[in-house]
Amino acid sequence: MAHLSYVQEAKMDVLILTTGGTIDKVHDVRTETLVFDGSTAVSDILKYGRIEFPRVESLMSIDSLDMTADHRDAILRAVIDAPEKNIVITHGTGTMEQTAQHLLGHVRGKTVVLTGAMRPQSLWRSDAEFNLGGALIAAQTLPHGIYAVMNGCVIPARDVRKNLQTGRFI
Repeated sequence: MAHLSYVQEAKMDVLILTTGGTIDKVHDVRTETLVFDGSTAVSDILKYGRIEFPRVESLMSIDSLDMTADHRDAILRAVIDAPEKNIVITHGTGTMEQTAQHLLGHVRGKTVVLTGAMRPQSLWRSDAEFNLGGALIAAQTLPHGIYAVMNGCVIPARDVRKNLQTGRFI
């Protein structure tokens, strides 16, 4: 019975902050480009996975290549101000490394996991569901700190690197 209590407590203490990135892009048939339409794929991913416990808060909907220090400060403030101790941040892969390192050393007593997708959830064969599921588990089980979860790997913030040749995080 103690295990059930732990599971219930962990489930009630997860926040997902969405910031945009490829995970939330959709195909605009008019311009033939990938754009943001104001929605997030996270809600559908959670629904399909039958996951009901995280609170989801949308901070912004931008490409991470357009992210500034002010955006990173807004993410940091949201993490610090959140009552939850386990936080997942959906983020574009282009500058996930910079945001992870921006949070490093400023967040105490929380487990923060950044994740994203190399291909939009709205398109077929996305890695979004796999990465978000891994990030949710990591946020509930890892010790306090800042991490990224991509490609089935947990990566400490100081080691987050995107390999542009392979399209993978190392």
